[in-house]
Amino acid sequence: MSKLGNLGARLHRGEVSYDFIGHRKLWYGISILITITAIVGLAVRGLNMGIDFQGGAVFTTAKGTSVSVSEAEHAAEEAAGHEAVVQKLGDGSLRIQIAGMDTKESDKVKKALAEDFEVDSEAIAADLVGPSWGDQIAAKAWQGLAIFMVLVVIYLAIAFEWRMAIAALVALIHDITITVGIYALVGFEVTPGTVIGLLTILGYSLYDTVVVFDSLKEQTKDLTKQTRFTYSEVANRSINGTLVRSINTTVVALLPVAGLLFIGGGFLGAGTLNDISLSLFVGLAAGAYSSIFIATPLVADLKEREPQLRALKKRVLAKRAQSSGDEEFTRSHDGDAHGAEPEDAAAVVGPRAQPASRSRGRGRPSGKRR
Repeated sequence: MSKLGNLGARLHRGEVSYDFIGHRKLWYGISILITITAIVGLAVRGLNMGIDFQGGAVFTTAKGTSVSVSEAEHAAEEAAGHEAVVQKLGDGSLRIQIAGMDTKESDKVKKALAEDFEVDSEAIAADLVGPSWGDQIAAKAWQGLAIFMVLVVIYLAIAFEWRMAIAALVALIHDITITVGIYALVGFEVTPGTVIGLLTILGYSLYDTVVVFDSLKEQTKDLTKQTRFTYSEVANRSINGTLVRSINTTVVALLPVAGLLFIGGGFLGAGTLNDISLSLFVGLAAGAYSSIFIATPLVADLKEREPQLRALKKRVLAKRAQSSGDEEFTRSHDGDAHGAEPEDAAAVVGPRAQPASRSRGRGRPSGKRR
C-alpha cells in the first residue's frame, strides 16, 4: 500500500507519468468496439421492459410461502398464457409479473394462482399497471435526459469552453450507450429504478471529467507564451495528476453499489435491487473510463486544431530539435577535448614540426668553445 501511495504522489507531482494522450487512438478503438457491441446487443436482444412500461399485473404472495420460484412460474404461465417473471423477495414472498393483462384477466389469474398455491385468494395481492402509465414514464425519462444534456453543455461551455462541452457530451453518450447495451445483453428487467440509476450515473460520470478539465484549464493559462510543452502534453499531465483521485473516488463509489448488486441481488435474492444497482455499477465504471480515456484526449484533439496551438507545437518541436542538435555538437567537442583526433588530422601530409627539446644543451660544460 505504501508503494501505491508513493506512486500516486509521484504521479501528482509529475515525476512519473503514463502517456494517455499519445495512445488515444487505442482508447478510441476500444471504446468504438465496446459501443458497437452494446448497440448490436440492443438491436438483437432488445430491452426487457418491465410492466411499468408495457402494462400488466403484479401478484405478490404472502410471506413465507412454500411454493418455489419454478413452480410459481409454471403455474402463472399456465393460468395467464403469457410469459411470467417470478422473483423471490427477502421475506420469503413471491413477486409474479405478467405483462399485457387487463382487469378481467388478472382476476382469473389470481383465482387460478390461489388454487395452485392452496391459499385463499385474498392472500395474494394484485396490482395493475396500464400501458399508458408506462408511456408517460418513458416520455418523462427521455425529457429529463434531454434537459440534463442541454444544461450540461451550456454549463461546461460557460465554465470552460465549447470544446470541453462537446467532449463531455460524447463521454456521456458513450456511458449511457454502454450501460443500456449491458442491460440488453444481460437481460435484466428495465424498471423505473433503472431509469433513476441511468439519470444518477450522469452526474457521477461528469464528476471525474470536470475534475480533469479544471486541472487542465489551470495548467493551460498563458500556454502559448512558452515553448516547453504542447497542449497534449499538458493535458496528459492533468490526467496523471488527477488519476489517483479519480481511481479512489470510483472505487469508493463502486463498493456499496457492488454490495447491492452481488450480495443484495445475488445472494439475498432481492431482485428489485438489480434494477438500479446494475445501472449504477456499469455507469460508474464507464464514467471513470470515459473521463480519462475519451473526454480529455478528445479535448486535446479539438484544441490542437486551433492555429495558435498548432504554431505552438511547431515551436516546441523546433526548439527540442535545436536543443538535441546542440547536445550532439557539445558531445562531439567533449570527445575532442578528451584526446579524440579531429577528422582533418588524417588529411595532414608531411612531417610534423617537433618542439624543441628542453634538455638540449644540458650536460655540456660551461665556458668557451675551443
